[in-house]
Amino acid sequence: MALDTRAAAARLLAEVMAGKSLNQVLPAALDTVAARDRGLLQQLCYGTLRQAPRLQAILRQLLDKPLRDKDRDVQGLLLCGLYQLEDTRIPDHAAVSATVAATRALKKPWSKGLCNAVLRRFLRERDELVAGLDEAARAAHPAWLYRAIGTQWPAHQQQIIAANNSQPPLTLRVNSRQIQREAYLQLLAEKGIEAQAGALSAEAVYLHRPMDVADIPGFGEGLASVQDEAAQLAASLLPVRPGDRVLDACAAPGGKTCHLLERYPEVGEVVAADVDATRLQRVQENLQRLSLQAELLTMDAASPIADLPHAGFDHVLVDAPCSASGVIRRHPDIKLLRRKQDIAAMGAQQVDILHGLWPLLKPGGLLLYVTCSILELENSEAIATFLGQRDDALLLDTDAPWGEKVRCGRQLLPREGGPDGLFFARLQKR
Repeated sequence: MALDTRAAAARLLAEVMAGKSLNQVLPAALDTVAARDRGLLQQLCYGTLRQAPRLQAILRQLLDKPLRDKDRDVQGLLLCGLYQLEDTRIPDHAAVSATVAATRALKKPWSKGLCNAVLRRFLRERDELVAGLDEAARAAHPAWLYRAIGTQWPAHQQQIIAANNSQPPLTLRVNSRQIQREAYLQLLAEKGIEAQAGALSAEAVYLHRPMDVADIPGFGEGLASVQDEAAQLAASLLPVRPGDRVLDACAAPGGKTCHLLERYPEVGEVVAADVDATRLQRVQENLQRLSLQAELLTMDAASPIADLPHAGFDHVLVDAPCSASGVIRRHPDIKLLRRKQDIAAMGAQQVDILHGLWPLLKPGGLLLYVTCSILELENSEAIATFLGQRDDALLLDTDAPWGEKVRCGRQLLPREGGPDGLFFARLQKR
């Protein structure tokens, strides 16, 4: 028997509040609800998490005392109910009724009265409750991140906040080995799918409406892949020549690896490495779908395996692990999972990765450092620290007609309906 959709959402939100990522727990949960309700389940989870700091601040005003950790599912259900009342077109009476009914599926009948009272009180006192929120809660961001954005990007704060709270666009990368972008746009038009070319990447196409990946024309045949336009810019920043050897050091799920192979068909060799062997399987699946070839390696970029020759690569691409503060709209659980103290630790890890990979680069070779972060500690500060510890590393200009020039590279900021927020820096080995 299919699980109540709101109860399923409540349990997923509880797992996120306990420290798991939504990507970890959502796929299996989709099979527990009726097929017709899978879209609703995703909407409830992603939407509630995008607004979570705001909804949590409202909920604190509505509860006499915090719920216990073992009742995180009830808290998740209440947040989901508030989200429906605040941010969806579901009629208020239907949202309240369905949310209260979900307490039965959670097997917590004691919470039925609580859910009913909390949601109905919110409807009565909505304006006063919202008026009691501080700036960060109004913006649906944790206070530490709201302050960091305001400090580092004061002129762009509202743009970033709006992008983080929005539903991301569905962006495709056209496989230029198989079809040109204009021809692919024509194919979409013939299928009645509205789309437009991206302004930054020569292969980017934005679909006006989301759709299932399996329904994207030519996806199974390798004509196109799903990849944000910002991520597509990495390939254009590596001047790969015929015969060059390229290492993609943090490759999973393989978008940048595949783009390099599509854009530079005469490349000598591409090695795609990742610390997670399971995630490397995704790289292999993408390569097979696109009829491309690369060598796959499981390794920690901070401690590359001895089999890789020193000074063996003309180019190294490192899409470093980071806070993902530039892609919050795609991973809204970051608002609950990430902590201020995580950022310095990630910056230190990124410097370790740069030191681990640097010996693999040939003299004169180029390392492209990429993060999906908008925070300086993970970007310019990490690069400056590395440069201060190496006398054979030279920072090159990242000249481009997009983004913001920053101390040690170029920063693209997230924009509603546009690209994600990514940082790029190019380092040459003397």
